[in-house]
Amino acid sequence: MTRKKIYIASPYTIGDVAVNVKRQIDAANELIALGYAPYTPLLSHFHHLIHPNHYDTWMDVGLTWLVQCDAVLRLPGESKGADIEESKAYECGIPVYYNVRDLPW
Repeated sequence: MTRKKIYIASPYTIGDVAVNVKRQIDAANELIALGYAPYTPLLSHFHHLIHPNHYDTWMDVGLTWLVQCDAVLRLPGESKGADIEESKAYECGIPVYYNVRDLPW
């Protein structure tokens, strides 16, 4: 089975970081259960705790993966980074969805 790759774009620094990371992990878990292969960029939070990198580095790493994905799932909330990811997806012709139920596969 080939799973569709779904990049999850969501808030990180606005609000409680731990709650934001959990929210993205919960969305990834839902996607896995539905047969997708989610990319969860906020897992870099744990990497960053041990080996900090600049914000631009993390964005570059995430965007490198985003362009390999079949779609982006944009979770609600204000976020400069998620807005950049959403714009990059549109620029590359990658569809953006705002609800798991809307994914067409």
